[in-house]
Amino acid sequence: MISYIKGILSEASQDGVVVETGGLGYEVKVPLSVLERLPALGSQIRLYTHMQVREDGVSLFGFLEKRDLSMFRQLLGVGGIGPKGALGVLSALGPDELRLAVVSGDAKAISRAPGIGVKTAQRIILDLKDKVSLDDILPAGPQQAGKETAGSPALLQAGREAIDALTALGYSPMEASRAVGRVEIGEEMTAEDVLKQSLKFLV
Repeated sequence: MISYIKGILSEASQDGVVVETGGLGYEVKVPLSVLERLPALGSQIRLYTHMQVREDGVSLFGFLEKRDLSMFRQLLGVGGIGPKGALGVLSALGPDELRLAVVSGDAKAISRAPGIGVKTAQRIILDLKDKVSLDDILPAGPQQAGKETAGSPALLQAGREAIDALTALGYSPMEASRAVGRVEIGEEMTAEDVLKQSLKFLV
């Protein structure tokens, strides 16, 4: 198993990248979200990889962050989703957008990925909803001893209630989750406080 590849970024295209290390060039398939964040050709790069071994060859899939590789592997655990489909989902949405879609139950957003219908998108949400939480998306507030943080149940609940309120106002689950995700939820903030700050990002 190849955990990661570190070397020189020698090529990049819509099909993936080539990383040169130890005199060898490794072809790595990456989603659009990685292509958009690549350094210049000739720069050092580290990609966390998933290796697929098949009768017709070995394929590597790479990501800039471990948590994004983890999301890719979680997608592979969904029935009917192979590496190509998982890569397509993460190209259409990006890892954080996918997390938002799962948390908010936005099957329509996930179904934008090539080859992913609404039923498959709903299955992705069903299979991943217990593996992705609002805590993965909401930024942490001030860490103060004896006081609640953004990761606490009370403040996570405030975030969820704010998302529900925004969707009731007509915003899509994705728009609502993204706006709430941009709020620094701090100590003693109520759902109303989070809602008011979220609306600033939706004007």
